Amino acid sequence: MLHSVLSKLSRSNVKSLAQGALVLLSAASALIAAPAEGSRRGGIQTFARTPANPGFPEGIAVDGNRVYVSGPATFGTAGKGPSKIFVYGTNSEDLKSTITVAGEALDAEHALSCIAVDGPGRVYALSTQLGLLRFTRAGHGYVQQSYGAPLPDLPACAAAAPGEACSPTPFDLPPIPNDIAFDEDGYAYVTDSFQATIFRYAPGGGAPEIWFQSEALAGGGPQPFGVNGIRLDPLREHVYVSVTFSLADPSVGAIYRIPLVDAPDEADLELVHEYAGGQAPDGFAFGRSGKLYVTLAGTNAISVLDEDGGEASRIESSPCDEIPLDAPANVAFNDAKSTLLIVNHALLSGNADNFAVLKVPVGDRADPLEKPWLP
Repeated sequence: MLHSVLSKLSRSNVKSLAQGALVLLSAASALIAAPAEGSRRGGIQTFARTPANPGFPEGIAVDGNRVYVSGPATFGTAGKGPSKIFVYGTNSEDLKSTITVAGEALDAEHALSCIAVDGPGRVYALSTQLGLLRFTRAGHGYVQQSYGAPLPDLPACAAAAPGEACSPTPFDLPPIPNDIAFDEDGYAYVTDSFQATIFRYAPGGGAPEIWFQSEALAGGGPQPFGVNGIRLDPLREHVYVSVTFSLADPSVGAIYRIPLVDAPDEADLELVHEYAGGQAPDGFAFGRSGKLYVTLAGTNAISVLDEDGGEASRIESSPCDEIPLDAPANVAFNDAKSTLLIVNHALLSGNADNFAVLKVPVGDRADPLEKPWLP
């Protein structure tokens, strides 16, 4: 996921970052052009095209007969229209309604990343400007309210005062809220891609607290996006996260897991799978089978990991597909169809024709996400 870096980065820096990422990921694609053993090509269909305004979709959540898709998750949004969430039906690819975010300062950078749903069906969305928002359905529309405060801007630990909360990164960057997952008690875990931190909101929202930090979650390279996607494992014993570009080697990404406890120690961080060559793991989802479906934005593929963390197969585009995989960002299951829904972020290409949600039959269903009943 790529968002605004707010006031700390100029437009020229943003352009340089994006160009650098394009070079890195283009090289990665060339390095890994050959399909992995057990890869599967073809069979990817279009579920829905998402509007070019605001474009760059990233988040997806399925609740009952509704599919929610959020965006934009990109740089250069200052002076453009508001962020939005599009609502589709699981049995129909037509756009049912649109939720438009209110209260953004549109003359400044603004973005909407990932989303989640609670027990009553309320939608939670991460805004770079406004924090954690909640949308409650009311008739044919949705009512917006603030649920959680924006993530704090932490100083780099090297420059922090003794005892001051800080970020285990080599230099200071603003917070970038990325993905969100609930546990059964109603805590919301949020990844911060620029501050190597996982924050946690208590049930009922309010101010976020630091739950876990590690230099291993820090990003590197022209696009320093570290910790990215987040989900609980089927046994609810661990929190799984992805790191897109690692600090030690930006061509390497990884899936890690952390014990689901109140105060995990940094030594508890465990490597599940490593992706070399700039494959750039982003969002992911567990299937009921126990398999983990991971989007690879750098190589336009879905990596399917088995329960031991080994790669069992890959889902890749075919020349016959109407819309190719283009920097896929997140996935969710449409259980009614036993299909995997894939959000085409199309970040580096910027090709509006590829802004879409794709679908592919996988013979699997979702490991049910926690959808707590919150105040």
